[in-house]
Amino acid sequence: MSAKGELTRRNIIEKSLQLFSVKGYYNTSISDVLQATGLTKGGLYCHFKSKEDVWRAVYDDAVAVWKSVVFKDTRSVADPMQRIERTIENVLIDYLGREVFDGGCFFVNMLVELSGQSDTMGRRILKGFVGFSKLFQSWLTEAESAGLLKPGLDYREISNFLVITLNGAATLYMSTRDGAILQQTNDQLRFFIRQLRKE
Repeated sequence: MSAKGELTRRNIIEKSLQLFSVKGYYNTSISDVLQATGLTKGGLYCHFKSKEDVWRAVYDDAVAVWKSVVFKDTRSVADPMQRIERTIENVLIDYLGREVFDGGCFFVNMLVELSGQSDTMGRRILKGFVGFSKLFQSWLTEAESAGLLKPGLDYREISNFLVITLNGAATLYMSTRDGAILQQTNDQLRFFIRQLRKE
């Protein structure tokens, strides 16, 4: 693809991400995308076959942005429990608190909208949440191997609880824009995680 073609594609993805984030997938029309990008239908369909095709590219782009924020400065953290704490703080304070996407959390918004409407798209988003929980599970297993945790913990249950709590905080924050929700959630989850450590 030419440099100009790549710039056009990037423009479509970035403008569509803003539209889908704020208006939702179904409330965003192709006309909205054309108006935001300044393209003709032919120009748009030269790069994407359908609105769902645009959404798939937008989703991949949103995941890359999310990862760049959520995993910032985590790979260098040797202690897996501190890595979990850092990741949670990044989600709450840097991703949600700084409103990386217009309209709040792109993934929560899309999951709520698309569940029951599009099995393919809904499953793709849900797979991301499951993957995040599994990452926490792997870090808890790493912590167990290092002798850091109390015995008898259910890592799957704990990891699901963390993801559910983060999503609940995202929803409450998006509806109120009250930063205290994010800080309190971060403090409470940090306290919870530290209770898992062997004394």
